[in-house]
This record gives sequence, C-alpha cells and structure tokens, in this order.
Amino acid sequence: MPEFSGLGKMLIFMGLGIVAIGIVISLIGKFPSEGNGLGWFGKLPGDFTIKRDNFTFYFPLGTSILISIVGSLLLYLFMKR
Repeated sequence: MPEFSGLGKMLIFMGLGIVAIGIVISLIGKFPSEGNGLGWFGKLPGDFTIKRDNFTFYFPLGTSILISIVGSLLLYLFMKR
C-alpha cells in the first residue's frame, strides 16, 4: 500500500497544524495586553446575527470565507511541488 503513505503523512501534518492553531488560539486570550484575544473573530462584516425573544441565529459567513481563503493559501504553499 505505498500509495497511502503520502496521504498518511499529509493527514499527520494537517492534524499537527490543527493542534498548533488550537493551542495558539487558546493562549491568545490569556495575555492581558491582547484584550479579549480574538474578539474580532466571528464579528467580521458578513457575519449574521438575528436575535428575537427566545431565539438567536448566528451565521459566521465572513469568518468562514476568511478561514477558507487562509486555509487554501496555506495548502497551496505547502502542497506546491
């Protein structure tokens, strides 16, 4: 099964990247100089919030697009041969 060795390595590196991003995000909020850490995250233009009496709907469209663009650029840079 040598055709799966590249896929396995890619999944391992993606997993390590996700763990590293999670650690960074959780540590950013710990620094007092940064305020509330990523306070802008989820409050970008294009993020929809609808609040009613007993109902709140939140759809982070702008944040999703930003994450998609950054992720695509990172994959492009790392997968470039």
